[in-house]
Amino acid sequence: MANAVFPTKGNLINTKKSLSLAKLGFDLLDRKRNILVREMMTLIDTAKSIRGEIERVYAEAYSALQRANITLGVCQSIADGIPVECGVHITYRSVMGVEIPHVTMESTLPEGNLYGFAGTNSQLDRAYICFEKAKQFTVVLAEVENSVYRLANAIKKTQRRANALKNIIIPQFEDTVKFITDALEEKEREEFSRLKVIKKNKQASA
Repeated sequence: MANAVFPTKGNLINTKKSLSLAKLGFDLLDRKRNILVREMMTLIDTAKSIRGEIERVYAEAYSALQRANITLGVCQSIADGIPVECGVHITYRSVMGVEIPHVTMESTLPEGNLYGFAGTNSQLDRAYICFEKAKQFTVVLAEVENSVYRLANAIKKTQRRANALKNIIIPQFEDTVKFITDALEEKEREEFSRLKVIKKNKQASA
């Protein structure tokens, strides 16, 4: 790159400006990466906590459902009569330009008992309550894990750009600045030597 640039003061000024911008860009990318990493690590800790809780709730729910199936027979017909939940909504917030989802759920199911008291028992009630909890945890976990995935991708892209600036672009600009500076200094030395020779010749001929 250095050899492709003609060594002039104008090119030296422009290259120094480009070098300064490249260093600023690296600093900003490095800061962005650190912020994204902190955000991701916080979410990873949250995801671990939620996974542990959701596993416990699902285990409790399936245990209650198994007991309900034993006491009532298979509860498929009861389950088929319960409406499907359609109240999940997704909005987004920006973290350093990365769109992070925010998932909420407002129940669209009718209030009150959805399957009636006749032909059911407390074990089914327990299973229903546990699966409702599991549904809430699933919504939160979906938000957190999707956010972690998006942040991880953004961190990779930011790291690649930062590495390109640090290892390729900035060294090229630094080499170019050195090349032009050395060439201009050499030119000044040659000009100084030439002027001395001219002065000496004038003095000799006087």
